[in-house]
Amino acid sequence: NTDTRHGVTVLAACVVLAAIAAWANEAAAETPLERGRALMNGIVACGNCHTPQGPDGPLPGMELAGSGPMKSEVFTAYAPNLTPDPETGLGRWSDAEIVTAIREGRRPDGTLIGPPMPIHFYRGIADDDAAALVAYLRSLPPVRNALPKSDYRMPLPASWGPPVGTVPAVPRTDPVAYGAYMAGPLGHCLECHTPMKPGGVPDTARPGAGGMAFPGPWGISVAANITPHPKHGIGAWSDRQIKDAITKGVRPDGRSLHPPMPFRWYATIAESDLDALVAFLRTLKPIE
Repeated sequence: NTDTRHGVTVLAACVVLAAIAAWANEAAAETPLERGRALMNGIVACGNCHTPQGPDGPLPGMELAGSGPMKSEVFTAYAPNLTPDPETGLGRWSDAEIVTAIREGRRPDGTLIGPPMPIHFYRGIADDDAAALVAYLRSLPPVRNALPKSDYRMPLPASWGPPVGTVPAVPRTDPVAYGAYMAGPLGHCLECHTPMKPGGVPDTARPGAGGMAFPGPWGISVAANITPHPKHGIGAWSDRQIKDAITKGVRPDGRSLHPPMPFRWYATIAESDLDALVAFLRTLKPIE
């Protein structure tokens, strides 16, 4: 029996190592455009805000052409046109200017991009991934779509922080670290699923505890508790149940989740990336 258990343990370790090696090889084989496509149509899901939506989903021929309005008590925001149109999109911006807009929230004319763009998370996007996102944006057909300027009834800061320097890649061979990268800089899951203090400041002592309300055509959605609390969070859910909630919008009890969770995009996330995301969520502090 001892020998059998040892053999099983060695076999399991070999399977894990083989999976990690395959994961690393797959990542290395991606071109910037392929990586950008996977990110943009998966965890990053810029189209959830920047692609206009109709009753049946994203409008054909309008991918990332801008959308809105998105309203709150302190702003009415329009997600700008990200296609390469030279008049109404990013066609005249350099690659570096697009990266600066994504990671620092600053346009080429020096003006600041306001909420709900989650700049404080995007500042952590790795250099290679930022370049991959730009490669994908450059590949889009230009769409002329002028949008109003966003209206902020609140003061914006002078900046969202100092200039972002070099941001190294997070190794996909470390599932928890890569899952944290997915839930933070790439997917900003914790942006929506962390409650706010008065004044719109995230309650950093309660990451993932949920509670934020999102009004829209669907009514009012409230962000769920995604900590491992066994009763109020996802602690009693299996890995598969968590993945189905992320990619299909279905809870273990069969109830449907609602927008603005971008299930349409999350459905394309690779299984290995979902494994990493779940591994990270399991490490959060359980919060009642």
